[in-house]
Amino acid sequence: MARKSKLHLRELYSEENKDQIYDNVFAEIESFELPLGTSLRSVYDDQPNAHQRFMEKLDACIRNHDREIEKMCNFHHQGFVDAITELLKVRADAEKLKVQVTDTNRRLQDAGKEVIAQTEEIIRCRIQQRNITTVVEKLQLCLPVLEMYSKLKEQMNVKRYYSALKTMEQLENMYLPRVSQYRFCQIMIENLPKLREEIKEISMSDLKDFLESIRKHSDKIGETAMKQAQQQKTFNTALQKQNNVNYGRNMYAINGRVPEPKYEITSKRTLEEEDEHEEEVLTAHDLVDFSPVYRCLHIYSVLGDGETFENYYRKQRRKQARLVLQPQSSMHETVEGYRRYFSQIVGFFVVEDHILHVTQGLVTRAYTDELWNMALSKIIAVLRTHSSYCTDPDLVLELKNLIVVFADTLQGYGFPVNRLFDLLFEIRDQYNETLLKKWAGLFRDIFEADNYSPIPVANEEEYKIVISKFPFQDPELDKSFPKKLPMSQSVPQIYIQVKEFIYASLKFSESLHRSSTEIDDMLRKSTNLLLTRTLSSCLQNLIKKPHIGLTELVQIIINTTHLEQACKYLEDFITNITNISQETVHTARLYGLSTFKDARHAAEGEIYTKLNQKIDEFIQLADYNWTMSESAGRASGYLMDLINFLRSTFQVFTHLPNNNNDHAAMSGKVAQTACMSACQHLSTSLMQMLLDSELKQISMGAVQQFNLDVIQCELFASSEPVPGFHGDTLQLAFIDLRQLLDLFMVWDWSTYLADYGQPTSKYLRVNPSTALTLLEKVHRGMKDTSKKNNIFAQFRKNDRDKQKLIETVVKQLRSLVNGMSQHT
Repeated sequence: MARKSKLHLRELYSEENKDQIYDNVFAEIESFELPLGTSLRSVYDDQPNAHQRFMEKLDACIRNHDREIEKMCNFHHQGFVDAITELLKVRADAEKLKVQVTDTNRRLQDAGKEVIAQTEEIIRCRIQQRNITTVVEKLQLCLPVLEMYSKLKEQMNVKRYYSALKTMEQLENMYLPRVSQYRFCQIMIENLPKLREEIKEISMSDLKDFLESIRKHSDKIGETAMKQAQQQKTFNTALQKQNNVNYGRNMYAINGRVPEPKYEITSKRTLEEEDEHEEEVLTAHDLVDFSPVYRCLHIYSVLGDGETFENYYRKQRRKQARLVLQPQSSMHETVEGYRRYFSQIVGFFVVEDHILHVTQGLVTRAYTDELWNMALSKIIAVLRTHSSYCTDPDLVLELKNLIVVFADTLQGYGFPVNRLFDLLFEIRDQYNETLLKKWAGLFRDIFEADNYSPIPVANEEEYKIVISKFPFQDPELDKSFPKKLPMSQSVPQIYIQVKEFIYASLKFSESLHRSSTEIDDMLRKSTNLLLTRTLSSCLQNLIKKPHIGLTELVQIIINTTHLEQACKYLEDFITNITNISQETVHTARLYGLSTFKDARHAAEGEIYTKLNQKIDEFIQLADYNWTMSESAGRASGYLMDLINFLRSTFQVFTHLPNNNNDHAAMSGKVAQTACMSACQHLSTSLMQMLLDSELKQISMGAVQQFNLDVIQCELFASSEPVPGFHGDTLQLAFIDLRQLLDLFMVWDWSTYLADYGQPTSKYLRVNPSTALTLLEKVHRGMKDTSKKNNIFAQFRKNDRDKQKLIETVVKQLRSLVNGMSQHT
């Protein structure tokens, strides 16, 4: 726009339009039109000496205006003079009027001072009245606020924090906004968050005290809950027994006696006790004040911080759960340690269950299930570890009862406890192991105290006492007294202890929520372990003891026979106490048959071993003079003592059980085997004595003496020391010795060498190496005898001929031995 103005001015800057431009500028200046910048610039733009010309033109314009002003002043001057003259005239009157007005004003002021004072007083009163009205109005607004704040303080003092929070909410939402302009309201508004934090801290402190309290009272809560569960179970069991009293009885009695039915009395007594204790039933709410939890939960919920409270509560309870689940190191030593451990855990979860049902969201079912699963794994691990330290079966049984009550209690609160009952099966195996160890000691004590002699029975009363303890079947019909029963005292005692073991095992199987068939099967398995492992081991150790002689071994064989026969009564006993009918039993039978058979075989083997050891002791007493010139004409003394011992020993076997054909056959077989084993061992020992490498030479007199001893052995074998041998069966034990000695006594080497290897050979049982060894010893003995004897020459010639014959036979025997070794 300025550019357009410039172009326009340039067009006007012609000589003829200069005056016109200046006139327009002067007109603008006179009219005070602002701004004048554009007009003034137009005067100076692109014109040399424009300023001078403009100033000249301006001076001319000013002179014109001065002339006009002067003309106007001259025209009005006379009127001005006249006006001044008139004003001077009025001056005197004005002075008088001023004095009068001043006097009037003074009098008026004096007269109005009292009015002014009264007016000011009225004004002051009116202001006070207005102020009082305003204050009353404001106080009517502030008083409810102050009353609510006072109420809040009072609620804080009496610890009614939830009500205090409600009061705060009303203050903030309803009362304080009305008077928010006052300073005290600002102070209140600033204090309310502090009060909230104070309430949170106080309620959290109460919660901590509550958590500490329930941690201390958990065992009492758990003990009460477990006691109630046990009473309820006893009550239900009593009702069940009362309902089933007309259907059958449990035959729980030692020695097979059935107790009188006392179920009804027990049930009534239990019901009366339940009625007496019914008013004393306590709950977790009775033992612990849960108000801090409710109060804290409500407070945090009102404050909008419920999630923080829930997380804190759960975190602290998890920590307490870990502390509760941590057992004492000596817990396994007493049942009280286990009871305290279980009570604390039950108390913990009873509290959680109570919180679950009386609050919403603080504890959920998913949370309690997770916590219980964690706790259950820890509990099982702890029980596995500590129960493994228990060596007392009574303590293990009490632990089982505690676990059952513990499981039943928590199951009543909705917690799954199947894994605990699975654990009980593991503990049952350990319980059986402790029972087996305990019964092993009992069996050892019974065996140590037994005299291993038949039980004497003086009259029928004593006989009934024995058969009341042990199912002995007497084949004798007359039952004449006094008499002796074939078994020793250990048999009825062992039988009673086996039944006691079954009772002890049954005690653990009760309350495991298993059927009678399963319990029956468990009892049979544990009894089989007792028979096949514990009793069998005790019998084997007993048989191997050095102080157990042949008589005791014979009695052990008799005892095991009767114990084996009693196994069927043990099976019936198990069936009776488990209330399982014979038709429904499909379980394994007891393994007593194999156990006692093995024990008998071991006893028989020990008999053979001890006989052989005794024979070796007699053999060691042999004192042959291997260089004697001729025999003593009678058998050696040690051998006669040995034969007398064998005769008396085999008479003991007449006491073996022979009340039926099977027992007679068995006893005959044991006696025959023992006798044959003794004869074979004696024959072998005598043969080894002849062939002993330390024995370098033997005279023919010594051979003759040895022959007399073997003859006595053969006479003993032919005398039938044990009945049942056919023909000369027993004498065959000495056939090797007999043929060897006959060969040397007859000196029939030509026949031996000629018939060697023939089935009809007279010396078929003589081995060439045996004959060679003995012949070399005899040859050396003959040489030594020839050197000592200084007699006629012809005798020396006969000896030389005999020695040459011996040397020839030795060579032939050596060739036979070498041929046998090459053939082999």
